[in-house]
Amino acid sequence: MSADATFAPRPGAAPIGRMLRAQTALETSMLLRNGEQLLLTVIIPSLLLVLFSAVDIVSTTGPGARVDFLAPGLLALAVLSTAFTGQAIATGFERRYGVLKRLGASPLPRWALMTAKTGSVLATELLQVVLLSAIALGLGWHPHGNPLAVLLLLLLGTAAFSGLGLLMAGTLRAEATLAAANLVFILLLLAGGVIVPLAKFPGAVRPVLEALPISALSDGLRAVLQQGAGMPWGDLGILAVWAVVALAAAARFFRWE
Repeated sequence: MSADATFAPRPGAAPIGRMLRAQTALETSMLLRNGEQLLLTVIIPSLLLVLFSAVDIVSTTGPGARVDFLAPGLLALAVLSTAFTGQAIATGFERRYGVLKRLGASPLPRWALMTAKTGSVLATELLQVVLLSAIALGLGWHPHGNPLAVLLLLLLGTAAFSGLGLLMAGTLRAEATLAAANLVFILLLLAGGVIVPLAKFPGAVRPVLEALPISALSDGLRAVLQQGAGMPWGDLGILAVWAVVALAAAARFFRWE
C-alpha cells in the first residue's frame, strides 16, 4: 500500500462548529420531545394565558387590558420554565445516568456542551415567545415599547435562570432536583408577579419578592410592553446581578458525575 494513501472518512474529531451545531440540534430535539418538558414549556404557559385572560384576577379597564397585563408575565414564565426548570431536570438526570461524564470525555469540549445547552434553551424560548405572542395577539394584546429592551430582559433572564438551573442540577441528586425545580416553579409562578400583581402581597414581604429574578423579569417586560417605558434599568440590574452570581456559582460548584 502506498505510504501516502488516504482514507475516507478520515479519523479524528469533526470541526468544533459542526460538533456544536449537532449537539445544539440534539439538545433542542430532546427538550421538545420530552413530555414533561413540553408540558412546562408550552402547554402550561399557553393555558394560563388563555384561562386567566378570561378570569378577573386583576383590576383592568378597557378591551384587552387583562391580556396586556398577563402576556409579559407569561413570557417571563416561559423563560423560567425552559432556562431553569426544564434545564435543571434534564441536566440532573443526564448527570445521574452518566451522560455528562461520557460527553465530557468525548472530543466535544465541556464549554461547547454548555454552549449547546444554552443554544437549545434560546431556540426553545424563541418558539415559546412566538407561540405566546400569537395567542396573546389573538386575545387582543397591544404590545408597546422598545424591542431592544425586551431582548435584553429576556437574555439576562435566561442567563440568570440558566445559572440557577445548572447550579441545582450540578449539586443535588436528580430526584432532589426534580422535586426542587418543580416546587420553585410553582412558588415563583404564584409569588413572582406573573399572574398576581406584587401590590396584592403584604408590604413586609414585597421587597423580598421584588428582588427575585422572576419578579424583575416580569416587571421589566410589563413596564416595556404594557406601559411603553424605556430601558428598565432597575430590573436589568437585578437580573444582571442574579446572572453573574448564579453562573459563577454554577461554574464553581457544578459536578459532572
